[in-house]
Amino acid sequence: MMEFDFTDKVALVTGGSRGIGRSIAEMLAESGAKVAVHYNSNLAAGEETLAALEGEGHLLVQAEMGTVAELARMVAEVVGWFGRIDILINNAGIYEDHPIASSSFEHWQRAWQNVIGVNLLGVANLTYLTAQEMIKTGGGRVVNVSSRGAFRGEPTAPAYGASKAGLNAMGQSLAQALAPHNIFVHTVAPGFVETDMADYVLKSPRGEEIRNQSPLKRVAKPEEVARTVLFCASEGTEFLTGCIVDVNGASYLRT
Repeated sequence: MMEFDFTDKVALVTGGSRGIGRSIAEMLAESGAKVAVHYNSNLAAGEETLAALEGEGHLLVQAEMGTVAELARMVAEVVGWFGRIDILINNAGIYEDHPIASSSFEHWQRAWQNVIGVNLLGVANLTYLTAQEMIKTGGGRVVNVSSRGAFRGEPTAPAYGASKAGLNAMGQSLAQALAPHNIFVHTVAPGFVETDMADYVLKSPRGEEIRNQSPLKRVAKPEEVARTVLFCASEGTEFLTGCIVDVNGASYLRT
């Protein structure tokens, strides 16, 4: 297993209370980083993650990703506690079914507003706020957690697929814009992962079909995605800036 060294680095992990985010936070702490664990509403899960982190001096922060004032408060809190932010992991995201043929127009509009507001606009705003701090301190790393759905399609949740496609494009644009400031932007695009968000689908009659989409006959474990995220955030990956790394077990292959 590859070794990482994030000694003296400060990382903010959004959606860090559960699933992929928790694995990322734990691996960063194990590798020497000081971690700010973000959560939205599940305080208990956030506290569990914080308690599980190796080392001392970590921080638990709350913010609604779709609310700019809360994001600004969170960034100020993290910078006030640690003095800087070296690594931003944009992991937080929401998923909401809204099939076009059977959803009311009201539901359709609400789903698009909610999902785009969190998964794309929230990430854009948080990245802006954090990048300003990184520019002051000489650079940093941004890793966005996207989805296979940006390429493969999300027929019952098109806003989710669109939000992740937008995230991919934003990451590529910001990689070009921020490189002169020594800030490098990477994107990791998982397929299905064993998380709370995917649990209901994986346990449904569709679960076996989903697992069989990969020749490995399973879905990813959170730590497999986390390991890729840490690789992107580590020193020596500067020339990968702008990349989109698939972590989907060959369940969907791009050319």
